[in-house]
Amino acid sequence: MRLSTVILPVYRWSEGRDVWRRAEELGFHTAYTYDHLSWRTFRDGPWFGAIPTLTAAAAATERMRLGTLVTSPNFRHPVTLAKDLITLDDVSGGRVTLGIGAGGSGFDATALGQDAWTPRERADRFGEFVPLLDRLLSNDVVSYEGEFYSAHEVRNIPGCVQRPRLPFAVAATGPRGLKLAARHGQAWVTTGDPKLFETGTPEQSLEAVRGQIAKLGAACEAIHRDPAELDRIMLTGFTPDRPLDSFDAFTDFAGRHAEAGIDEIVLHWPIENSDFAADHKLFERIATEGLAQLAAPR
Repeated sequence: MRLSTVILPVYRWSEGRDVWRRAEELGFHTAYTYDHLSWRTFRDGPWFGAIPTLTAAAAATERMRLGTLVTSPNFRHPVTLAKDLITLDDVSGGRVTLGIGAGGSGFDATALGQDAWTPRERADRFGEFVPLLDRLLSNDVVSYEGEFYSAHEVRNIPGCVQRPRLPFAVAATGPRGLKLAARHGQAWVTTGDPKLFETGTPEQSLEAVRGQIAKLGAACEAIHRDPAELDRIMLTGFTPDRPLDSFDAFTDFAGRHAEAGIDEIVLHWPIENSDFAADHKLFERIATEGLAQLAAPR
């Protein structure tokens, strides 16, 4: 089991630098950030770009992995995104993971002036976006003509520091997304079942996650890939569980999800007066002691 955090891009860098450095000091495996133009209750407050934030974080840290959680086609194009990611991977010395998903119907979906895509339209674009991005990050020269995206003799030299490319963590629960995770992912991301967030129980949520993991396994087996090759990441904050209520609440949550097959738990860095408010001393104790407690004999 690994423990990571997601730091929302709400800080001016004069303050944000210390937050990212502190995340490394606390021993988090990875520090991610959201890749949105704005997001939910934070829409009318500070919100910075994901790639520049991660580039600054790469220069401010040395060991901790960095990543998006998640990037989507809502306002990204594979050609320009690939160039940014190759640069970020180089600046970080090969410490980048791309969390990637189909996107949603929030602010990003209409910010460029288009109508919000339906779930099917998002899945269609995602199905083209991921394989093309895979090619762009793995090859020096790529040409492609698709239904939604094109690339004409695109050069990406020298490529990623990580070979053959930086890892993909694919967020997916539906059959088409799970197939993409199985074929292109080095990791899979879930936030649980959104239908259970407000009215479900922790037990129901855990059972839903088990079902998602089983479907991921079936998608891997369908292409003769060992499901154990994919890490399984749980982004917390969107299930009925409250793992930051107490130290015991975290260890109980982490233990149950580890048994279900989750390899990495991601906690939101606390933000006062928000949905992600939490006791910061408790958060730091969980960061430094939580997994050790989980591994202790019971």
